[in-house]
Amino acid sequence: MQRNKNNRRPYNFHITTLDWYIIRKFIGTYFFAILIIIGIVIIFDISEKIDDFVDKEAPLRAVVVDYYMNFIPYFMNMFSPLFVFISVIFFTSKLAGHSEIIAMLSGGISFNRIMYPYILSALFIAILSLALNWFVIPPANKNRLAFEEHYLKTRTEYNRNIHYQVEPGSYVYIESYNTWNSTAIRFTLETFRGNALISKLSAETARWDSTSGKWRLNEYNIRRFSDTAHKVTWGRQLDTLINITGADLVRRKESVEQFNLSQLNRFIETLRMRGDTNIKFALIQKNSRLAIPFSSFILTIMGVALSSRKRRGGMA
Repeated sequence: MQRNKNNRRPYNFHITTLDWYIIRKFIGTYFFAILIIIGIVIIFDISEKIDDFVDKEAPLRAVVVDYYMNFIPYFMNMFSPLFVFISVIFFTSKLAGHSEIIAMLSGGISFNRIMYPYILSALFIAILSLALNWFVIPPANKNRLAFEEHYLKTRTEYNRNIHYQVEPGSYVYIESYNTWNSTAIRFTLETFRGNALISKLSAETARWDSTSGKWRLNEYNIRRFSDTAHKVTWGRQLDTLINITGADLVRRKESVEQFNLSQLNRFIETLRMRGDTNIKFALIQKNSRLAIPFSSFILTIMGVALSSRKRRGGMA
C-alpha cells in the first residue's frame, strides 16, 4: 500500500486491533469513573438525608428501589460529559506516558486517524446518553420525584396570585391555592372575544375534584356581556369543566424531568399558551437533553489534545 508525501497511511476507517484497544480503554475507564464517583456521591447523599429518611419513616425498599435505583441513571447522565473528559485525560496521558502515542505516530498513523476510535467511543456514549434521556430517565425521574415529594420535600401549603390562560381567550385568576385541600380562594374565569369581555365567572372558593376531573365552585356568579345587555346569574354551588387541574397549580419546575419527548413538546405548547413562567425550565430541559450527549465529542477532542503529549509534570 502506497504512502502519501508525509509518510502517513491513507485513511482506513475499518476498526483495527489498535482501535479496539483504545475503545476498550476509553469505555472501560468511563464506566469505572462513573462507578467510583456514584459510589462516593451515594455515601454523601445518604449521610445528608438519613435524618429525613428516619423522621419520615421511609421504608428501606423505597429508599433503595424508588430513590437510589432511579437516582443513579439521572446522576450518571447529568455528569456524563465530566466523566468523558476525566476518562480521556486519564487513559490518554497513560498512553502518552508509556510512549504509545509516539509509537503510533512513528508507525505512520496520523493524529487524525488516532482520533477515529476516540470519536467512535464518544458516539457510543452520546447514543447511550440520548437513549437514557428519552426512554429511561423520564420514568425513573417520575418515581424519584414522587419519593422526594413524599419523604424529602417540604410542601408549600399556599400558592398565591396565579394567572393562567387556560385556552385562547380564556383567563383564570386565583388569589391563593391551598395544596392541602385542593381549594382555590377568589377564583375568577374571564372569557374574551377579541378585545371584548363576554363573560366573567367568579367564585368565593373553587375545589378541585380529582375523581370527576371537575371544579366545584361555591358562592359563584356569572356575568355575561353583550352590546345591549348585561346578564347576571348566581348560585351556591356549580360543578364545571375548566382546562386546568389542581396538579397544574402546584407543579414543580423539576416536573418536566419526568416527561418523554412527545410529552415534553405538548407540555411546552401548553405552558406557552398559558403564559406560564415555568416554560423556561421546560425549554432548558429539552435543549439540555440534546446538548449534553453531543458535548461528549467536544470534551473528547479537548481531552485528547491536552493529554496526548508526554509531559514532565505528569497527568496533573
